[in-house]
Amino acid sequence: MAKASKRNNKKRPSFRKLLKTSNLKLDNKQKNRQFKQQNSAKKQRKEQRKLQQAITDVSHKPLKPLERYKKKQVGEEEEEEEEFLESLPVDMMDDDDLEQIRAMAKKASFLTRDISSCAPVHDKKRKSKQQVEKYEKIPRKMQQEEEKELIHLLPIKDKHGLIPQTMEKPVVPEAEEEEEPMDQDKLNNEEEPESLAMLNAQEQFELRSQRLMEKKLRIASLSSAILADPHVNIKKLKELRAMLMETDPCIAVTVRKLVMVSLMEVFKDIVPSYRIRPLTEEEKATKVKKETLQLREFEEGLVSQYKFYLEDLEQTVKDWKQKKEKRSQAVSLENYKGLAEVAIRCICDLLVALPHFNFLNNIIVMVAPLMNDPARNVSEMCCDAVSTLLKQDKLGQASLAVVKVISGMIKSRNYNVKPQVLNCFLCLRIKEVEMKKDTEDTAPKKKFMSFKEKKANLSRMQRKWKKAEEKLQKELLEAEASESKDKKIKLHTETLNIVFLTYFRILKKAQKSVLLPSVLEGLAKFAHLINLEFFDDLLAVLYGLITSGDLTVRESLHCIVTSFHILSGQGDVLNIDPLKFYNHLYKTLLTLHAGGTNDNTAIVLKCLDIMLTKRRKQVTLQRAQGFLKRLSTLGLHLMPDSCVGILAANRTLMHTFPKCDILLDNEMQGSGVYLPELDVPEYCNPQNTSLWELHLLKTHFHPVVRKFAVHLMKGAPSEGSGALSMELSRRTPVQLFEDYSVKDMTFNPPVAGPSSMKKEHFTIGDAFLDSELKAQIDAALQDESEQMSLDFTLQQET
Repeated sequence: MAKASKRNNKKRPSFRKLLKTSNLKLDNKQKNRQFKQQNSAKKQRKEQRKLQQAITDVSHKPLKPLERYKKKQVGEEEEEEEEFLESLPVDMMDDDDLEQIRAMAKKASFLTRDISSCAPVHDKKRKSKQQVEKYEKIPRKMQQEEEKELIHLLPIKDKHGLIPQTMEKPVVPEAEEEEEPMDQDKLNNEEEPESLAMLNAQEQFELRSQRLMEKKLRIASLSSAILADPHVNIKKLKELRAMLMETDPCIAVTVRKLVMVSLMEVFKDIVPSYRIRPLTEEEKATKVKKETLQLREFEEGLVSQYKFYLEDLEQTVKDWKQKKEKRSQAVSLENYKGLAEVAIRCICDLLVALPHFNFLNNIIVMVAPLMNDPARNVSEMCCDAVSTLLKQDKLGQASLAVVKVISGMIKSRNYNVKPQVLNCFLCLRIKEVEMKKDTEDTAPKKKFMSFKEKKANLSRMQRKWKKAEEKLQKELLEAEASESKDKKIKLHTETLNIVFLTYFRILKKAQKSVLLPSVLEGLAKFAHLINLEFFDDLLAVLYGLITSGDLTVRESLHCIVTSFHILSGQGDVLNIDPLKFYNHLYKTLLTLHAGGTNDNTAIVLKCLDIMLTKRRKQVTLQRAQGFLKRLSTLGLHLMPDSCVGILAANRTLMHTFPKCDILLDNEMQGSGVYLPELDVPEYCNPQNTSLWELHLLKTHFHPVVRKFAVHLMKGAPSEGSGALSMELSRRTPVQLFEDYSVKDMTFNPPVAGPSSMKKEHFTIGDAFLDSELKAQIDAALQDESEQMSLDFTLQQET
């Protein structure tokens, strides 16, 4: 009784424990069931493979002819029977036993019949003589019943205990492994050489155009499907990208080019306006909505396909550079260049169109070395793309990445790059940088009262209002987006530091490099952002370059422009006398080329503007008169476009320094004689000469030169009869030079005969020709053609 009471007093398991144990059992049962299903599926697949292999082996083996045996005659059967009886141990048998054995032998067909014969034993008993088919010999499988999985529901509690509830669920069998069908393209490629060899040229062309049209339609259908619904058809990008590996040698090059351009346009349309970051493990584990999950799948597929596309483009360029021939030989080595150019164009377009998207740094690393490529069209394409990117960049992140890569490339190649690479820095949009921390510290900042100050100075109600007011002020400061502005200035400062570091390295280590003009031009543009501490050293270096004599005229002019840009900005506070730079420019003016187009004139006009006009308070009257006289002399032997710019600069000088009109008078204004060969403008006595060159220029063949000469002879008035028109008076000297620049001035002599002398042989820029000048040229050409026709007739008569 005691034992029974102990058993009865044992605590029954609680409902939670029952649930835990039942869950464990159910999990174990489910795992065992899944394991059995996997094993059975594996065995089934193995049996199917063995069966298919046996069928293929039998089908491939050559069929052997069946052995045919002749029916034996009666005499032969008797002889065999006698031999059989002789082989038996007759001596040890009785006659009765022997007769019994013979009777049994006659009845037993498996002993008496011919074993080698193919005839059936019980021929009479078979109802039909149909041959057994092959498919009936294949072993059949027993049809297995599908196992049904049970879904365990919540149990029901009754007075007798827990009643488990289940529901049957049909088990979905695993998909059988499908054998990969033979690639139809490989079969077609194997049959192609034989089929193409049998066709003539016209049939081959028609076949190629037919295949190309099929590929074009396929590319168009895939692209339109992706653009119609990118979130649903994102997987078709992979199918479209697979066409980059086209192996048909007839259309491989064209198809690959079309696919490259199509993918580029598709990516430009479907790429979002933000950068896609990879998801963390926690974000992947969390449950999200269906729309969010679809968006994540789209972004993941887009980034992966974009990455693979960039890798394909990079591999195409590498194959062209390395002249690496592929095994398929679908594209010959001669066509590598065309494919690579299309790939480079796609990379450049993606760099300009998608600077905010992923893999920007990878694209920049691909484009930067190609900026210095020996092929001119490739280098120009990449330089234009980088320049466009720098012009469009507003925040500064892309500009910083580009400057870092280009600066590292220039240093690694020991400054042996094209000037166009360094000229890209001139497109940077940098207007404001962090000059010094002292200026930031002195700037007034919004300060809020502390709690002690509030308690001492304000009442309870005032403190309450002050707290609400400070909260509102903080929200307003956040709304101003001052943080983004500070971030932009910080990026611009870092970018400009790298640019100046590159410029100073070239000035220090590669003064004879072809990059020097680009460096000087860049320093002139960003001179207002250079720190004051570097001004003395920089001016000393520039003057040393000028006096060394190793620079060309254009490079020395760039040095002068850079020096005065530095002095005109923050350099105003420095006590530096730039007299040596004035003397050098005065000396350099007469070295300008007298024939053809002269690009250095624009730089000279910029020098005159920044040295004389903008620094009018630091320039003496004798220096201004000396430059005015030399510029008038210079205008006599320059081309019309340069002469117009020089005369416009003289007009500006006469307006800036009104006392220069004494050069229009013949009387002497002091002692001494004008010394035109002296290279110092202050000491050449310009006040003792006159601008007699204007009398020669007023008879110039160019009408605009004549207008400016007459205008200057009358003292350059702003109103009255001698004033210029509004179109000419409002233009700067540089703008007038560019408007009337001679872009192409050549003379192609005729081959033979008088009629070959035509107006097209003498071509001049459209801006250079006006109505009066065109009439003069037509008259001159007509007179010359008449003279040539007369000479030609005289020559024929003789």
